[in-house]
Amino acid sequence: MNATIRELLAEHGSLPVSVETLANDADLYEAGLSSFASVQVMLALEEHFDIEFPDTMLNRKSFATIAAITACVATLCGDQEAAQ
Repeated sequence: MNATIRELLAEHGSLPVSVETLANDADLYEAGLSSFASVQVMLALEEHFDIEFPDTMLNRKSFATIAAITACVATLCGDQEAAQ
């Protein structure tokens, strides 16, 4: 799941740095993720994983790091093990 999220982030996040160089807990907004790009990433995640982010997850914290995104997606997919 993490690898897929990294691919989608690389494709839709418009980051000025390579996603491969970012740690799972690196701040994506400090790395250059814009609010617009975070919406594009969210839409790509929803389409790829066939999920829908609830309003409670539509915040900066949910998309602040690769680890946070992975936890949200895992929760929405019902994969509690990956959310840890």
